[in-house]
Amino acid sequence: MKIYLAADHGGYELKNKLLEFVRELGYEVEDCGAFSLDMEDDYPLFIQAAARKVSADVESGTDSRAIVIGGSGQGEAFAANRIRGVRAVVYYGEPLRKQIDAKGKELDMISSTREHNNSNVLSLAGRFLSENEAKAAVRRWLEAHYDKAERHERRHAMLEEKVST
Repeated sequence: MKIYLAADHGGYELKNKLLEFVRELGYEVEDCGAFSLDMEDDYPLFIQAAARKVSADVESGTDSRAIVIGGSGQGEAFAANRIRGVRAVVYYGEPLRKQIDAKGKELDMISSTREHNNSNVLSLAGRFLSENEAKAAVRRWLEAHYDKAERHERRHAMLEEKVST
């Protein structure tokens, strides 16, 4: 599976650390920028470059994902989610309490975004995560698998109907 990484100045240093980490996990990696630290850069340029690659892979049936990093991760997720076929989620870090669903089952939110929502872009909050926290999150997200339940497929189809190109 190919993993695209992109970041603006808020995630530049963390992106460079994650590039090697993701390679060490055995994935093919492509850096979509930023390629130098520029405090005035514009995150949509880099984030949407990675998101467009994921979108093209979705269209062709190729399995890929992207990891995008900014200060909060929110703007990056907004930018990525503007692209057809992209399902970006934001990760800030571990919750202060256990995550329990309505039935009392303990959840790992980042894995759930893959298992239930088939997220294909992970947006990290570079200003809120340590390198080790980011690596642990990336590993869990990459290792999680979509469960392909009919209810999830139905909901994804509904969302895709509403996306403009």
